[in-house]
Amino acid sequence: MVAVLAYRQGNEGGWAMFKNILVPVDGGDLSATAMARACAFAREAGARVVFYHAIPIYLPAALSVDALFDNGSAYEVFRTAVEQRAQVLLLEAARLAREAGVEHDTVSSECASPYEGIIAAAEQAGCDLIFMASHGRRGAGAFLLGSETQKVLTHCKIPVLIYR
Repeated sequence: MVAVLAYRQGNEGGWAMFKNILVPVDGGDLSATAMARACAFAREAGARVVFYHAIPIYLPAALSVDALFDNGSAYEVFRTAVEQRAQVLLLEAARLAREAGVEHDTVSSECASPYEGIIAAAEQAGCDLIFMASHGRRGAGAFLLGSETQKVLTHCKIPVLIYR
C-alpha cells in the first residue's frame, strides 16, 4: 500500500509520526525547493533527513560509438564527473539541513534507474517517508519515459510525500 500525502507549509504538529525521511536530490530547481521544504517539514516533525542522489551507470553506447573502443578513460572521466556532481549536490543539501537545525545524513549510489536507487536507499536507511519533488513530464515524454516520481509511487511500500 502506498500513501500519497499532501503537504502544506504551516501544518505544524501533524507530522510527528515520521522520524526518518529520505529526500532524493537531482540538482533541478524543483528538487532544490523540495530540499528546503523537506528540512522545514523534518524540523516540524522532529525527524532526521537522509538526502540521496542516484548516480547513473556508465553506458558507453549512450555517449558515443568511439567510447566503445576507449580503453577505460571515458569511464574514468564519467565516474569522476558524476561523483563530483553528487558530492556538490549532497554538500548543498547538508548545508540546508544544518541551517534548519535538522539531523541529517547524505548517501549516493550507482543505480540502473533513479527510482530503484531511491527505493533501495529508503529501505536501507530505515526511512518511514520519502519526500520528493514532482517533476511531471508532459505529453509524449511522460507517455514514453514516465516519471521517476510515478515509478517510486508504483513500486514503493513506504509512504511518499510529493512536493509541487
